[in-house]
Amino acid sequence: MEALEWHKAAAELAWQVDCGVTECIGEAPINRYELPAATEKKAAAPVAAPALVAEADPVAEAQSLAASADTLEALAAAQEAFDHCELKRGARSFVFSDGTVGAPVLILGEAPGRDEDREGKPFVGRAGQLLDKMLAAINMSRTENVYITNVLPWRPPQNRDPKPDEVAMMLPFVRRHIELTAPKVLVAMGNHSCHALLQKKGITRLRGQWHEAEGLPVIPMLHPAYLLRQPHAKRNAWEDLLALKSRLT
Repeated sequence: MEALEWHKAAAELAWQVDCGVTECIGEAPINRYELPAATEKKAAAPVAAPALVAEADPVAEAQSLAASADTLEALAAAQEAFDHCELKRGARSFVFSDGTVGAPVLILGEAPGRDEDREGKPFVGRAGQLLDKMLAAINMSRTENVYITNVLPWRPPQNRDPKPDEVAMMLPFVRRHIELTAPKVLVAMGNHSCHALLQKKGITRLRGQWHEAEGLPVIPMLHPAYLLRQPHAKRNAWEDLLALKSRLT
């Protein structure tokens, strides 16, 4: 190949620059139509799904705690330590029971009121005083032959009605309470107690007849608080008290 003269080479180089050439010719040929090799994307490491924490089942936990209690003292300790019922946070006292252990009659109330929350015993307010008089009329008392407890051991705020979930998580303790005290007769005192034991509502319709729950005869009775508001219903309460007395003789 004939060597270019300096002036001719400079002229051709200047012409290429004017044409926009910016690179020198390399030693190896370059295929301008070849696509660049695709860069492989690194596979992202799989993100581990967050571990699912199983939510506690309050009813199942209550059943386990209640079943493991062999004495009333152990049952009271287990129920008081139960931490799933929000009523516990606002109540002053844990109200477990009152009366005679091993009595033939177990009265199941609904929940503590203001006076019960203050003193830590069931049925100590005006309704409780009326209950004592009602029992005395058939020669019975909590100091001799009656045992008293409630469906809920903590006072609901403003004495509102128990909620279904509150009753559901307390029922295992109630059932174990009945097993450990082994009464002959249950008295469901008030509408909510009837619903807890019998799964039925309508105390004015249910009273006056015997039912069965937990393998025991149950007599629904009007709550003393209702009798304080409706004195005319005391006649019905007297009929139920006589039926209770007759059942025990």
